[in-house]
Amino acid sequence: MKPVTPETIRAARSRIGEAVLLSPCHLSHYLSELTGLPLYLKLENLQRTGSFKERGALNKLLTLSEAERERGVIAASAGNHAQGVAFHATAQGIRAQIVMPLATPLVKVASTRSYGAEVILHGASYDEACDEAMRRCAEEGRTFIHPFDDPDVISGQGTIGLELLEQVPDIEAVVVPIGGGGLIGGVACALKESNPKIRVIGVEAEKLPSMLRAREAGAPVTLAPEATIADGIAVRRAGDLTLPLVTRYVDEIVTVDDEEIASAILMLLEHEKTLAEGAGAAALAAVVQSKTNLRHRRTVVLVCGGNIDVTLLAKIIERGLVKDGRLLRIRVYLQDRPGALHALTQILARERANIVETVHNRAYYGVSLGETVIDVTLETRGAAHITAISHALREAGFRFERIQ
Repeated sequence: MKPVTPETIRAARSRIGEAVLLSPCHLSHYLSELTGLPLYLKLENLQRTGSFKERGALNKLLTLSEAERERGVIAASAGNHAQGVAFHATAQGIRAQIVMPLATPLVKVASTRSYGAEVILHGASYDEACDEAMRRCAEEGRTFIHPFDDPDVISGQGTIGLELLEQVPDIEAVVVPIGGGGLIGGVACALKESNPKIRVIGVEAEKLPSMLRAREAGAPVTLAPEATIADGIAVRRAGDLTLPLVTRYVDEIVTVDDEEIASAILMLLEHEKTLAEGAGAAALAAVVQSKTNLRHRRTVVLVCGGNIDVTLLAKIIERGLVKDGRLLRIRVYLQDRPGALHALTQILARERANIVETVHNRAYYGVSLGETVIDVTLETRGAAHITAISHALREAGFRFERIQ
């Protein structure tokens, strides 16, 4: 199998041309001040299909022979690779079949179908979906488009590295999410072969650090399945082709947990006005949480995808508001008599706390017959506002507790 080199990456860039967006890479003033670094965001979430994956998918499709194009292609993916293959195969007039795990977020399934591919839902994980795709590949004679362990796919992803050298000529470090290793393998090759001093840092989900374990073992190892909000990098086994590239070019691999990723998603949404999925925010999470010492280097963070399920996003926003003290839930014990609730709401109104939800119940919580309990969810302005509300309630003689 041909190696991945700067030449294959440059050839991929020439082949792809303008069919893939030259994604913006801008300096974030807010994040630079927060981290103490000159911090740039490479926004691959703005690609037509919402992630970097279409670069490798298109490059692979453009290398197919006429006979391979006629037979069609098949891929296995949890979402982003699926959409990249589906969109560009349809644009090239190639029939595409995509096998996706049963638990794939609905938004990714619907998008893949809308791009013209036949979607087959199969298996509880990517690995089971991949096995089914390989079975169908052998049975039907289609060409399998691997999501990461293919030199043409890796070279396609590596075109991001060439763009970074032009967009941030004095780049000193890049932080890249790792799933199977195709993205970081291609990007690191493009950067390191141009300037070996550029520091390349990979970021994995703490629950599935397959590349980190592979580097420690000196060979790919298969990890037990785990659930993570970073489903785009939830890969149980590093690639056979990507591991040597990572070993050669990547300086460090760190991990982030789901809470850290969720916080980074909210930070990108609120301060940068950009939407990232779990995998797309993992690199920023590592920088914000100081998982690695970048020593004031001019750093680029890859926001590699933005295909997040809206129900998950809603949960992340609500959780973030609670952590920031902008959403508060309290349980207040009241005398069971007319006017008690009115007295409570008067205090909350005076403190400018907006009531979002109330649950009023006499039969539970173990209170006496002369008492009642109400759970109140409030919008607040932060920790100082919560302190003021608490003080006002105590001054008025209300007994209450905060519900986490």
